[in-house]
Amino acid sequence: MWEYSDKVREHFFQPRNSGPLEDANGIGDVGSIQCGDALRLMLKVEPETDVILDAHFQTFGCGSAIASSSALTEMVKGKTLDEALTISNQDIADFLDGLPPEKMHCSVMGREALQAAIANYRGEVWSDDHEEGALICKCFAIDAVMIEDVIKANGLNTVEEVTFYTKAGGGCAACHEGIEEILAKVKSDNPGMGETSPPAACPATPEAPKPPTKKLSIVEKIAKIQAVLESVRPMLQRDHGDVELADVQGKKIYVHLKGACSGCMMEAATLGGIQQKMIETLGELVQVLPSSHMPVEA
Repeated sequence: MWEYSDKVREHFFQPRNSGPLEDANGIGDVGSIQCGDALRLMLKVEPETDVILDAHFQTFGCGSAIASSSALTEMVKGKTLDEALTISNQDIADFLDGLPPEKMHCSVMGREALQAAIANYRGEVWSDDHEEGALICKCFAIDAVMIEDVIKANGLNTVEEVTFYTKAGGGCAACHEGIEEILAKVKSDNPGMGETSPPAACPATPEAPKPPTKKLSIVEKIAKIQAVLESVRPMLQRDHGDVELADVQGKKIYVHLKGACSGCMMEAATLGGIQQKMIETLGELVQVLPSSHMPVEA
């Protein structure tokens, strides 16, 4: 399991400034519930001074998303809009005494929500550059421009790190080659950037999913996989869908989507969410794939 700082736990269990903000004059919406994370940041700005008087948030996401959003609202209060725009996703993580690398995308989402809210207040059209950059990760709608910007801002070197910071590549994995090409391009344009790894978000946090203290037997592994599937089934069943385990082949976990989930346009996002839970539970990087992708025996 991932290790969280005391401040992350504090802002998760007792989030600051959660809920609607009356008289908000700057609102930023980023992410989508379908992709697993969504955030609305609301600002109350003094028009004469451009000082942020108050900030609230509403989010659909994990504990790190709630903590990051809560921290951001505290960080921006009392700052001018220009001062607030200097806040980076690493600043949000530092305020929380670090985030697990796998959860850094939550701080990136907070930074984008802040940019969107300030643009909304100023009457500007905020763009996440999806129209300018080629769509790389279809599962989570992440484009080349965003991936390149996050790589540069955080000194990322691997596909795994890009997934931790943007979620790109965390679904079907079909975009890994495209991410590698962007990494190579950024490294070529910025010689020396890849010589050092990005700073650890938290000294006590590992750079990758923490492995189990002992290797799981196949029986233990399947039991944990089944437990994850049982935890998500009620949510799928509410929408007249379901999921069951089809097979486990090494690091590939095949599942059978049933009912409304079968052939659903959000199938990739559903599998991506299940895969994230599997990685956290098993402590290793695995792929969750539909049973239709199972190799055919000769």
